[in-house]
Amino acid sequence: MGRNMSRSRTCWSLLLCTLCLVLCGWFSQAAVPRVSATFRDDSTLVSTATPEGRLAVFDDVWETIAERYYDPKFRGIDWQAKRNLFRPAAARASNTHEFYEVLRQMIASLKDAHTRVYSPDEKFDWWNPRFITVGLTIRDIEGIPTVIQVEQNSAASQTEIRAGDVIVKVDDLSVAEFIAQRLGSSAVSESARSRAIANLFDGPAGTLVKVAWTTHNGKQKSAVLRRYWNQRQLGFSNQRSGKIAILRIDAFTQTVAIDFSKSLPDVLEDAEGIVLDLRNNGGGDAEAMADVASLFLDEGINLGRFADRSGASFELQTYSRRLWRTPRSLPTKIPLVVLTSENTSSAAEILAEALQTKRHARVIGTDTCGCVLAIRNRHALPDGGVLDVSEFDYRTASGMRLEGVGVKPDESKPISRSDIYSRHDRALELAKDFLTKK
Repeated sequence: MGRNMSRSRTCWSLLLCTLCLVLCGWFSQAAVPRVSATFRDDSTLVSTATPEGRLAVFDDVWETIAERYYDPKFRGIDWQAKRNLFRPAAARASNTHEFYEVLRQMIASLKDAHTRVYSPDEKFDWWNPRFITVGLTIRDIEGIPTVIQVEQNSAASQTEIRAGDVIVKVDDLSVAEFIAQRLGSSAVSESARSRAIANLFDGPAGTLVKVAWTTHNGKQKSAVLRRYWNQRQLGFSNQRSGKIAILRIDAFTQTVAIDFSKSLPDVLEDAEGIVLDLRNNGGGDAEAMADVASLFLDEGINLGRFADRSGASFELQTYSRRLWRTPRSLPTKIPLVVLTSENTSSAAEILAEALQTKRHARVIGTDTCGCVLAIRNRHALPDGGVLDVSEFDYRTASGMRLEGVGVKPDESKPISRSDIYSRHDRALELAKDFLTKK
């Protein structure tokens, strides 16, 4: 039994988000709590322009993971062997971008979407996320890299590429070759491949990438696109389809949770069914997620337990008193359907599982990411970069691990390329049909 780290509402704000936010086109690497990090004064930063500086940063990354990683067995990986393998490559790197690619290849061997590293230029702010893009969002659909969104007013939107088209080459390399080159192996897991596809156009802002794609009628086209920084606001949205309220939450932050709780009573006025769309929710602040869960579940419901490598643990529960102020805000009992996808990850998976098991909500879509670990504090690197390390494992209230497993939908409905071309949302239609009949 791990000692209880707190009997109160919380002892830390845990970061529960993954690179799956990448899969919905938001970030080039990976979302969203009050995690803390202490950054060094610029005058004390080391330079990765020298082999000595690169090795100092490399050693800091390797040692921090060795000391803090939630699993002392490193998920079956020989962590010392990884140091021996990647350290010489880090020393030889010709620039900062190449050096950080070496770090990412080493970290990728853990097969953990939460543990990741950011260069000084990327300086990722969970509250105001920005990301590098070429104006395209790519996802693994039917086993192939498919465009699911073209950013409005981007250079990509001026080409002939459309949502539903298939990416076939990047810089004159086939996608398979490009991914194998980036990951350092042709044999990779499905989740690693999906993340690599989502991050297909990663690279320094301002640089060019040649993109080749196949259109709906089988013609091959190509264009040269420039990478650029973009920014997007986290939030939620709602719409009505007759008596059915369709609620989409992008990520869990305290601001989103508070605004959502305030607007929910008015949004649900006269509603007879709710569709909660978590398909593009990559997680966020554990407490914010619990606050949202409290709008659908009674107070004191166990949402699971987090434990670090020492056995110290923390239980997450619904807590209505934090947000609710009036009787109008009591937990809604309206019939509920939850939409999930492979992009539903981390805190969003915890919510989906809790609603499925505790509230008997119907889940429609595809298996969730299976990426449910937690970060306690961000670690500042000697060059000004940032390292996130998974320090907490998670188990549901029934003791089940979601990491590597995910939440299974009650009704599976994967997206297809034809759906993308026709803008046909079959999962949402199934949800509305189910609630209408119910």
